[in-house]
Amino acid sequence: MNTAVEPTKPDTAMDMLLAGESALFIKEYEKNYSAGESKPPDIGMPFFLHSPGSDTGVLLIHGLMAAPEEVKEWAQFLHEKGLTVYVPRLSGHGTSSKDLSIRNYNDWMDSVDRGHAILRKCCKKIMVAGFSTGAGLALQSVILKPHDFEAVITVSAPLKFKSFSSRFAELLNGFNIFCNYLGMSNLAREYMKNDADNPHINYLRCPVSAFVQVKKLMKKVRRSLPNIFIPVLVLQAKNDPKVAPGSGPAIFKLLGTDKKHFSWIDYHMHGIVREEIAIEVFKEVESFLAAYGLINCSK
Repeated sequence: MNTAVEPTKPDTAMDMLLAGESALFIKEYEKNYSAGESKPPDIGMPFFLHSPGSDTGVLLIHGLMAAPEEVKEWAQFLHEKGLTVYVPRLSGHGTSSKDLSIRNYNDWMDSVDRGHAILRKCCKKIMVAGFSTGAGLALQSVILKPHDFEAVITVSAPLKFKSFSSRFAELLNGFNIFCNYLGMSNLAREYMKNDADNPHINYLRCPVSAFVQVKKLMKKVRRSLPNIFIPVLVLQAKNDPKVAPGSGPAIFKLLGTDKKHFSWIDYHMHGIVREEIAIEVFKEVESFLAAYGLINCSK
């Protein structure tokens, strides 16, 4: 295994924070590397796209079992519009599913908070956006720091899952904990198969514990949606096979702000922030940002 990352000498506080995140990923990648499962390190490496002429940044968050590469096309689109973009790597991602199995949503929020700290070093105004679980974390960031963000964009936030098995995730997780406690780990079923939209990025198995953490996160988010008062864009795939399509309208309805916009994306897959369908998503994002003066329309 060769991570092939050349060290650079940080010369500002922001550079030091960026270097720290890269070093943390390499350390966790090497510790948790799993042959046949771990992707190349460039898939999981957090990245920063700086627009020195802009005072506005976007904290862009990837989804569960994914990595920063998942939202790279979205990040590049935003950067082309003149925005600074930072894509953090959520704890337990870009390494192995075993690594993810020992993390919780507070660990993911810590990753997001460190990303926010990086953007604060160079941007006066910051937006937060995310896909799937990343969208849930974006909403939770606004809930916890209501005065720190200009706007929030959520794409396919999992307020409710579509699969029948998701209803029993907590029971199965409890059973697994009980089996491990009794020394009967051979009876535990700690992972579920993941039919990945992007198998070159996503884990192909999901820890049951991680699924439970997403549900806990979204339960907290749901309770506090009425307390969000900044502009919000909610996008949802109309025929999403993983997240119940009703999640988008439900989030939209519960939001406290009157500066909110909802759009359906007519697509049959969960992943809508990459490849051709992403063009439709990015058009909605552009219209939303332009409406609130957050991008230069001439870009």
